[in-house]
Amino acid sequence: MASTLWKIAGQTVDVSAHAMIMGVLNVTPDSFSDGGEFFTAKKAVVQGMRMAGEGAHIIDIGGESTRPGADPVSADDEIARVLSVLKKLREKIPVFLSIDTAKASVAREALENGASIINDVTGGRGDPEMFALAAEKKAGLIIMHMQGTPRTMQASPHYEDVVGEVVDFFRQQYECALECGVDSMAIAFDPGIGFGKTVEHNLALLAHLDRLRVENRPIVVGVSRKSSLGKMIGSNAMEDRLAPTIAFTSMLRERGANVLRVHDVKENVAALRVTEALLEAAK
Repeated sequence: MASTLWKIAGQTVDVSAHAMIMGVLNVTPDSFSDGGEFFTAKKAVVQGMRMAGEGAHIIDIGGESTRPGADPVSADDEIARVLSVLKKLREKIPVFLSIDTAKASVAREALENGASIINDVTGGRGDPEMFALAAEKKAGLIIMHMQGTPRTMQASPHYEDVVGEVVDFFRQQYECALECGVDSMAIAFDPGIGFGKTVEHNLALLAHLDRLRVENRPIVVGVSRKSSLGKMIGSNAMEDRLAPTIAFTSMLRERGANVLRVHDVKENVAALRVTEALLEAAK
């Protein structure tokens, strides 16, 4: 297979032999994983710097919670939450910064103040201007699959063929992005684990990761701290989800994932490094 390359704001990154760790930075009061621990700009900047120091290649900054049942926030509120964090992190750390948003107006402000990747949980369906913006700014673009909205997505997820339907969505949105002028090399895909999916749906997608790849574009996966992990191990404690996350980081890298979106950077960077060492030795 040809190398999998990802073009991000003029830089081309080979994510074939070495995957990227994306650290999650929620600048929200109601995130499912950290409960607003980094809601203040000062704490968020410190956390972003810590994750970069631990080896994160990307810091993904979000100002609107996408946990199940979450209420939407205005673009102005979202911008107010993330902008100062973005500006300060751009000054302090050399890694890629990503904006986790479904609003083109928020993405534009972020891209003009240090971000170089758009991570859109609606996969371009939430705002018709998003793909054109990605093309204009030459940003890396993550197209994620979600059934429903954060408020409704876990009410009653249903698919006839979850893998086939997610792949069909990827192909459809890929073509839409190209029509809007997005460079094909800038696009990556995320199956949206836990976004309108049951545990069984999540496992089916992860078990068939190879089928999800479209046009040899990078695959982004985020299983970190997801409730489905708790259901698999029979525990509701957030701290019990770290070990399963690390296990998935290793397994999914071996199965072809190119970007792993995680909350606990240090542990997952270590898992990624030993996994890639083994993969290299096995060649």
